[in-house]
Amino acid sequence: MARFVFITGGVLSSLGKGITASTLGMLLKARGLNVTIMKCDPYLNVDPGTMSPYQHGEVFVTEDGAETDLDLGHYERFIDTNLTRYNSVTTGQVYSTVISKERRGDYLGATVQVIPHITNCIKENIVRVSAINDADVTIVEVGGTVGDIESLPYLEAIRQMRGDVGRDNVCYVHVTYIPYSKTIGEMKSKPTQHSVKEMRAIGLAPDLIVCRTTRSLTREIRNKISLFCDIDADSVIEARDVDCLYEIPLEMERLGLATLVLKRFAIADSQPDLEQIKQLVKNVKANKPDKVRIGLVGKYIKIADAYLSVIEALTHASFACDASLELVWVSSEQIEREGCEGLLDTLHGVLVPGGFGDRGIEGKISAIKYCRENNVPFLGICLGMQCAVIEFARHVAGLEGANSSEIDDKCPHPVVSLLPDQSGVVKGGSMRLGAYPCRINMESRAAGLYASPLIYERHRHRYEVNNEYRARLARKGLVISGTSPDEQLVEMVEIADHPFFIGCQFHPEFKSRPIRPHPLFSGFFAAANDFRKK
Repeated sequence: MARFVFITGGVLSSLGKGITASTLGMLLKARGLNVTIMKCDPYLNVDPGTMSPYQHGEVFVTEDGAETDLDLGHYERFIDTNLTRYNSVTTGQVYSTVISKERRGDYLGATVQVIPHITNCIKENIVRVSAINDADVTIVEVGGTVGDIESLPYLEAIRQMRGDVGRDNVCYVHVTYIPYSKTIGEMKSKPTQHSVKEMRAIGLAPDLIVCRTTRSLTREIRNKISLFCDIDADSVIEARDVDCLYEIPLEMERLGLATLVLKRFAIADSQPDLEQIKQLVKNVKANKPDKVRIGLVGKYIKIADAYLSVIEALTHASFACDASLELVWVSSEQIEREGCEGLLDTLHGVLVPGGFGDRGIEGKISAIKYCRENNVPFLGICLGMQCAVIEFARHVAGLEGANSSEIDDKCPHPVVSLLPDQSGVVKGGSMRLGAYPCRINMESRAAGLYASPLIYERHRHRYEVNNEYRARLARKGLVISGTSPDEQLVEMVEIADHPFFIGCQFHPEFKSRPIRPHPLFSGFFAAANDFRKK
């Protein structure tokens, strides 16, 4: 019988439900269980693909091309498993499915309602992802906060799951917040009490309560939560902030999170294999006085979640190096106003990530020119690679006015453009999404980073390097180091006589893992560390 863990949140958003789900998944997988994790997002968008990063952080892309919430990135990194579009569902998808069925007459003239039709569709998605993955335990994170109108159908659906699969096969974990009042010098459990009261009003009662807090929970607070929330005091778990994200599973193991869930399911507990994570955390916490200053040049720098997977991939790369990461946020628009001097001259490496639109583009191009001329290690991702091609075309190949047709559709040299079969397609309709093959030029620097001549990387873009300019750029020294197997699409470029100058059309950050850093990030960080030593 499949088991289901449902993770909800209360009091306020961004409490760490995704990290809680990921941590539990890692701890159960370390015990030999087959685990999958699913995110239910209550917003009406079909997916976050059209949202601004300021709204919802980065868009994480799965191997099969689904644009999903950034929490799926946490899931993949923690349980080291590639997820699919079935591991994510939104209200937009649910309502689209139900309305399509109604239009086809699938409901045989019935009045279509939230209960049972919407809730049934939600449950079908949950059961399907469990069956597809043949999961022993399926962890389901419900987005939003208990009390939100948007979340109510999901909460009702997970309440119904209790009857569908049996009470012994479901576990409800509620993540909440325990504030500390400096004025009176004590912690307050009242917000948690109200949150659980809201849950109980709709027929849900938590089996475990995970309490985000900046201080250790006192016995008094535990007993108070136990009394007012009708839960064992031992099932109140403290979740304090830690210095290293990957320290959380070790802390949650110490506090018995997985043991309590297994007890709820009457599954025999066992000793988890956490040696790799222990060694990783030990390495991270070792004293590393040398810091590698990596500049992230972008336009969404006011919110770190906009580049979450990039930051994580850089962090993973730093784990294997005898230096730590010092991330420096650089606004590409500020570079446009002030120039590169003073903003980039203390950096050991520069990364230009992906994005869309023309805002800040010239600042990114200026930053890339600075790196090329000053031998500063550079990594360009997606739009970052396209900007590198534009910069090279303008300042090395002599193609004055070179640009992307996305930015200027009347430029004299569209070195980045739509392919002929993409013209006339609405925005997003021709996006390359998900994993595609890339054949590596075995005489390139990229070949020394990858262990295979054929790789698969995840994409999220529409525009490509214009094949009409490839020969002209190559004659001037731009190395095409990766292409599609049919050689029609440029996947990677580099400059041979540079310490490290690589651009890739794909998003390598999506495949980086804490114990297995992505080779492009490892190579880039190592080159930046060497630059630091000079």
